[in-house]
Amino acid sequence: MKSKYIAPILIGAGIGIALYSCGGGIPKNAKAVTNFDSKKYLGKWYEIARLDYKWERDLNNVTAEYSLNEDNTIKVDNKGYDVKKDKWERSVGKAKFVKKDNIGMLKVSFFGPFYSGYNVVAIDTDYKYALVAGESLKYMWILSREKTIPESIKADFLIKAQEIGYKVTDLVWVKHDKMN
Repeated sequence: MKSKYIAPILIGAGIGIALYSCGGGIPKNAKAVTNFDSKKYLGKWYEIARLDYKWERDLNNVTAEYSLNEDNTIKVDNKGYDVKKDKWERSVGKAKFVKKDNIGMLKVSFFGPFYSGYNVVAIDTDYKYALVAGESLKYMWILSREKTIPESIKADFLIKAQEIGYKVTDLVWVKHDKMN
């Protein structure tokens, strides 16, 4: 084979491997819940707190709605009110299980082939409250089926988050004051 073809082939293979392996990570001290019931997890969740990042900056009234796609992936429909732009923002993506569908370890994509880790690391038995870890210590969410969360659950989730390594003093506590 001529040497002028080697570099493009190697670059193409490298990109292919990178895209295939993108996402699905979990922080070192975190463990996704087992006996996870994806059907009970579907539906609407209110974001109670998050570690802020570019795509959610300045958003309040944030919700995530999960539903099953025909191909057994999960549709992720995120919505939030941008207080600076005075308008609703929406982002729709999809999630897939990384291992088995009874382990709360998923990867989510809003941008084509690029995935990021979405790990349910704590959930109550009624699937009303969830602690979700991203693929690194930069991403974390506390979710509830209601616009509030009991103080006892909040305290338990904050302790667990600290044990994983999250800096909980950096959490943004989401306001839910507009109709959503």
